[in-house]
Amino acid sequence: MARSSKKGPFVDERLTKKLSKGLGDKANPIKTWSRNSQIPPEFVGKYFKVNNGRVFIDVFITEDMVGHRLGEFAPTRTFRGHGQVVKRIVEKT
Repeated sequence: MARSSKKGPFVDERLTKKLSKGLGDKANPIKTWSRNSQIPPEFVGKYFKVNNGRVFIDVFITEDMVGHRLGEFAPTRTFRGHGQVVKRIVEKT
């Protein structure tokens, strides 16, 4: 279910405070666990480290990402393929 339009988009206050301090460049990315924060236009061109539950994933914000959530760009599951091809030896008797 979507968030009410009269409330506006959810952006974690701690992220905006860190952004106002001047963090977010390549040398000092903003480290966050707030995967549900939406990306406002002020985040464009900034670097984030988004936690996926195990490690922090580096995310660079572009204009196409505005309106999406930070967690969309840090996958939590590792895809390893749909199965391995197993060569079976058939013995004839």
